[in-house]
Amino acid sequence: QVQLVESGGGSVQAGGSLRLSCARSGYTYNSYCMGWFRQAPGKEREGVAAIYTHGGSTYYGDSVKGRFTISQDNAKNTLYLQMNSLKPEDTDMYSCAAAACPVNPVVAGQWDYWGQGTKVTVSS
Repeated sequence: QVQLVESGGGSVQAGGSLRLSCARSGYTYNSYCMGWFRQAPGKEREGVAAIYTHGGSTYYGDSVKGRFTISQDNAKNTLYLQMNSLKPEDTDMYSCAAAACPVNPVVAGQWDYWGQGTKVTVSS
């Protein structure tokens, strides 16, 4: 049973930083991809960042390039999203996801497993 559990969300003022974590367990694929998505009420999920664990290549959405960094600690089975220079428009529910590679980093329907999400609120 694959489980993904996010943490690290919260409230921050514009220009501030947060680091999200996603603890994963039960994953059996030899090569897999991990990603972060965000979603506002009434909107579709937006692919924020993804990392290909076999090789380490990364993807970033245009809206977060240069501000967010995705990383992983395989020894701790944990995925991270470092978010700097946060803007009010970054306010969303952030979820981590996992899938067997290859996978489209922006098509939520292609990802197999999801965490419950962690809320990020950025005030101006």
